[in-house]
Amino acid sequence: MLKEKNCGSVSENDLNKNIILAGWVHRKRDHGGISFLDLRDRSGLVQIVVEPENIELAKIGNNLRNEWVVQVKGIVRNRPAGTENLELPTGKYEVLVQEINVLAESETPPFYINEDIDVDENLRLRYRYMDLRKSKMQRNLHIRHKTLKTIREFCDKNGFWEIETPILLNSSPEGARDFLVPSRLQPGKFYALPQSPQQLKQLLMVAGYEKYYQIARCFRDEDLRADRQPEFTQLDVELSFVEESDVIQILEDLHINIVEKVRPDAKMKVPFPRLTYKEAIERYGTDRPDLRFGMEFIDFTDLFSGTDFMVFKKVIEAGGKIKGIVIPEGHNISRKYLDQLTQLSKEEGAGGLVWLSIKDIKDLDNISENNVNSPVAKYLGLDLIKNIISKSEIAREGVILLVADVANVVHSVLDVLRRKVADDLNLKDSSLLSFCFITDWPLVEWNEDEKRWDAMRHPFTLFKEEDAKFLDKEPQKVRCKDYDLVCNGWELGGGSIRINTPEIQEKIFQILGLNNRVIQERFGHMIEAFKFGAPPHGGFATGIDRTVAILAGSENIREVIAFPKTQIGSDQLFGSPSQVEINQLKELRIKQY
Repeated sequence: MLKEKNCGSVSENDLNKNIILAGWVHRKRDHGGISFLDLRDRSGLVQIVVEPENIELAKIGNNLRNEWVVQVKGIVRNRPAGTENLELPTGKYEVLVQEINVLAESETPPFYINEDIDVDENLRLRYRYMDLRKSKMQRNLHIRHKTLKTIREFCDKNGFWEIETPILLNSSPEGARDFLVPSRLQPGKFYALPQSPQQLKQLLMVAGYEKYYQIARCFRDEDLRADRQPEFTQLDVELSFVEESDVIQILEDLHINIVEKVRPDAKMKVPFPRLTYKEAIERYGTDRPDLRFGMEFIDFTDLFSGTDFMVFKKVIEAGGKIKGIVIPEGHNISRKYLDQLTQLSKEEGAGGLVWLSIKDIKDLDNISENNVNSPVAKYLGLDLIKNIISKSEIAREGVILLVADVANVVHSVLDVLRRKVADDLNLKDSSLLSFCFITDWPLVEWNEDEKRWDAMRHPFTLFKEEDAKFLDKEPQKVRCKDYDLVCNGWELGGGSIRINTPEIQEKIFQILGLNNRVIQERFGHMIEAFKFGAPPHGGFATGIDRTVAILAGSENIREVIAFPKTQIGSDQLFGSPSQVEINQLKELRIKQY
């Protein structure tokens, strides 16, 4: 081995011992003829000292540049008193060089590795192998490694088998476009890269494997954003002979275990809160609420039932809602900021925003106009304002934001306002990982463009028995046996109890508007498999990239993927996607357009 110890592991046990290190020159400093090098490898940094008495070594030391790869042989000693760097694990020690061997030189890097400065993302991705040398990126990928290791240990301990499933499959609608792969041996036919192993893992349950998991690569040709990539990694799990609560408990136990092993410094609320889909929308306006802070929605509709304030009166007469959030006391909310929130509300689809700034409350029964600042105070009257304050549970001061419109607009606008205020006022606890489950999703949603029902989840999801009576005439009232796992406003994944009988599966396909021919072509293998004794089963899939991003405190999953794509799906390093040779197209019998 060209190294016998890692740079970041030099410790008191190595004092006065000869060691061999190898790594990259991270930083170089010269003081009065003495050269100091910070040598870096994956484990961290250690200071290297080249004294001028050794002319040959000093000459080599003077020639070294940042990012050169070197081997160093030397003796470990304490740093002189007053020169220690207690921010480094190795900051009390240094290595006095006895021999230096240059293993590889480096050109001037396209950006500094040893400084935490912003670099254009396209440049970072073009030189990703350089970007990955940064300590932040190495920390992120180490968190990813520990997360995957913990998952495998947990699954093995709980009796799961890791089973791989094919990458080349048939095209199957799962909510996004497929990536297609043309077949050379069967011209005109295509494979599709899997959006998930959903059908395969269910067939493994039919086959009797009972507990399956896979760290699966999945592919979706969809528009990209901070939490999406065209290819991604997910933890895929399926179990037989389980009910909804069993799978939720496994999912919770797994993520508690991950946090305890990977981020023991983080805080969690255990057990994870559980909200129905309806509760999440009513209280937070979203199916992936961030529970690190309050500001739950308050429904004021009943208070305005007899109002003469025409803006609100018209909304109520049209069957709309009046809801609001309270910015808690202790924050200096300016009129300019409230105007910004009003403009944002309009941009998000509301007619506007009504706000009331409440201050210096000592006795709710005796408040006056001096306690309330609002453009609409005179239209509401003090009695109504008292009721609003009372329902808002404002003890001394606070700002109430009200939105009036149809329910879905009210919820979506207040969701945006809630998250913006929390960001602007630093209401989020950065040390808290606030998990929750969202359950009881609707089975279907109406597709207005195609005038048919779409599966809210996927078509293999089992519904609640008590809602079976609505299937034929009111399928929108049917709830699923399903669950999403959410953390800090991110959907990490979810799952459901699956359909396991051919009759029910065909029934759901028919509700979704599929005729018998399409059912047989796309899902005939599933229908047939269920005829041979499919056990009750369920499972889940969670996004590894999103999970690691949450653990690493990153806002973008590209920061936790070794070689990600850009937001337009391109690879700056390899130049993909790229054109191919005309002969390759001819082999596949594909015409160039």
